Amino acid sequence: MSPFSPQCAPAARPPARDRFPGRLTAAVEDCALGGSTTRRPRRHLLLIANPQSRRGREGLGAAKAALKEGGYSFETVPLDRDWKLGEQIHTRRHLVDAVAVAGGDGTLNAVAQPLIDTGLPLLILPTGSANDLARTLGIPTDLARAVDLLNSGQIREIDVGIANGHAFFNVASIGLAALVTQLVHSKVKKLLGPAAYGLAALQALTKVRPFTAHIRGAGWNIEVKTFQISVGNGRYYGGGTPVEARAQIDDGQLDLYSLEVSDLLRLLLIAPKIRHGRQGLAAQVRVGACTRFEVHTRRVHPVSLDGEIVTQTPVIFTIRPRAVRVLTPQDTPRA
Repeated sequence: MSPFSPQCAPAARPPARDRFPGRLTAAVEDCALGGSTTRRPRRHLLLIANPQSRRGREGLGAAKAALKEGGYSFETVPLDRDWKLGEQIHTRRHLVDAVAVAGGDGTLNAVAQPLIDTGLPLLILPTGSANDLARTLGIPTDLARAVDLLNSGQIREIDVGIANGHAFFNVASIGLAALVTQLVHSKVKKLLGPAAYGLAALQALTKVRPFTAHIRGAGWNIEVKTFQISVGNGRYYGGGTPVEARAQIDDGQLDLYSLEVSDLLRLLLIAPKIRHGRQGLAAQVRVGACTRFEVHTRRVHPVSLDGEIVTQTPVIFTIRPRAVRVLTPQDTPRA
């Protein structure tokens, strides 16, 4: 463990439940899934997708085909600001049995708050570039198998991170990772998938500079000079990089790490540890787990949430435990 490990980190992670009751069948009461108190076949979904990109259009078409093949009815709402997505989900909360999202982590991020507000279950149809939330939860990339979770899956309640009032599922970052987000070109991402992040990371390494930040939390009150601060809610980000090797998305904790290396060469030397979520074993990396962090910087820095620049410093990170209900495989692997 890094000598920088804070006192606020708990001695052991609280156990997270492996199973949650509730399959989407006609025998399950509507009230258990946020609907009305009457019983009816659970076959109607709200399908969310981003049709603006080629990948989004292709993913939407494949998702529709998979849902039709499975015998489910659905209505489609595009991921468009003019549609006021939160209102669309809220007004249909008693008319649909679940919200299906065809897309990647950015599209999923857009429905996080409406899902918290309505309690509707989420069906993930992974058609994005990184699909880190799907990877965390063991969601199959084959859309027919993902749709089959409506019959064979379980409801798993997952935590949601909050940064300055904005929800995120996977990770929030300041510094190098946020710069990578800014440099990932949409056309390259469509062409290369997760490899686009590696290409953008190489470009970011030529531009990134260390910055001074003040981190506060339970047991934290420190000023650091760092290349990156990341706060994770889920397990993976950036196309399969673990935030922390032991992190779970329903453990009630946020995992923070700060890359306080002296130069880029040392950063490159610990890159393999970062790739496997073992950065806490390296010197000059500060790690810890808490339910609340505050980060203040001398200059304003952008903050990326699930691969999108959403807010900026100063930033307060908190967690909403078990706030969203997701359909996952019965045998979802755990660390």
